[in-house]
Amino acid sequence: MLIVTGVLVGSSGAILSYIMCKAMNRSFISVIAGGFGTDGILVDDEHSLGNYRETTADEVAELLKNSHSVIIAPCYGMAVAQAQYPIQDITAKLREKGIKVRFVIHPVAGRLPVHMNVLLAEAKVPYDIVLELDEINNDFASTNTVLVILANDTVNPAAQDDPNSRIAGMPVLEV
Repeated sequence: MLIVTGVLVGSSGAILSYIMCKAMNRSFISVIAGGFGTDGILVDDEHSLGNYRETTADEVAELLKNSHSVIIAPCYGMAVAQAQYPIQDITAKLREKGIKVRFVIHPVAGRLPVHMNVLLAEAKVPYDIVLELDEINNDFASTNTVLVILANDTVNPAAQDDPNSRIAGMPVLEV
């Protein structure tokens, strides 16, 4: 019984890994062995972090309140933090003010897109405002604010611009 259970768990994990590799445009072997023999550091003295601006929760709240259109891009970090409930509260308050709020689910968000959909449904986020990458990627240019919740790899343009990037070829949200 233990052997059969182990085989089922292992094979379902392999199938899930294969599906995610297809979504990231990566080979299964490159994902499994990708970090082997490295220290895992992606940024060093030779590479810049790029341009960024630190902000506060109050500044973000003001920015959201003054927006006409908001897209929320949640990922695995939202699941770990169990932040789907506060995000739903923010969504409800913004929608009450007439602000258009939509969610975008990346093909590999939260281990599997279905996982992210379940978390948002659990928090009572209306399903009609939850969209996939292909459905919304062209809308970012006309959106006032994009709230990226611990999903840095899913918005990293290096996947499109840098063929040497570890995530090269993976589809990204073009925020």
